Amino acid sequence: MTEATVQALDGLRDLSMVKWYIIPLLMIVLYIYAKEIKLARSTSNWNAVFAGLTLFGVDFFNETWNGWVMVLTQRSAFWTTPGDTALRTMVGWNIEIIFMFLISGFVYYHTLSESTTEKIMGIPEKWFWAIGFSVFAVFVECLLNIGGHLVWEYPFWNLSFKGIWLIFFFGYFHFFCAIILVISLKTIKSKIITLSIIYTVPIVMNVIAFGFLGWNY
Repeated sequence: MTEATVQALDGLRDLSMVKWYIIPLLMIVLYIYAKEIKLARSTSNWNAVFAGLTLFGVDFFNETWNGWVMVLTQRSAFWTTPGDTALRTMVGWNIEIIFMFLISGFVYYHTLSESTTEKIMGIPEKWFWAIGFSVFAVFVECLLNIGGHLVWEYPFWNLSFKGIWLIFFFGYFHFFCAIILVISLKTIKSKIITLSIIYTVPIVMNVIAFGFLGWNY
């Protein structure tokens, strides 16, 4: 295993690492969800909540298959986060990242206008902002990689031209594609079913990995 992988496995899900600052961060996340749910109940428009939950669900899946890569290769996941954290939950996931992705879907949703036909530079705004936020996320990820906080191991997932495109499409863009899919569905029932599938897949993968195969990632 790579040095970064060994470091990422050290202290994995160790509650003694927890730092006090995650408590106010947790309250901020809960406050945002409470406000969004309250607004959704008064307007009967639950799309913001669905956007928030969808993006986090897809990230949950991303972090799960990334952990599977680490176990199956016995070398490294596509990305690892070996640096300082208040709680490392998987080799490429920590509590700070979790909080960020829990609210990122709201940021995307509230960037959109009420219009369904609005365009920016000739591109439907939902796709314009999906591209824009994905580009920004890749930029931030590159900075984290350069700083050593986010480690990439494989030559096809790095700062090369090909690697950046893979990170763009499979690291972030599909998050927003999933949001667009869910909020575009016509009924609450269909949105809930789709969201349930998004969460069921990584949950089952983790039950198999941790419960039956005894994997650790």
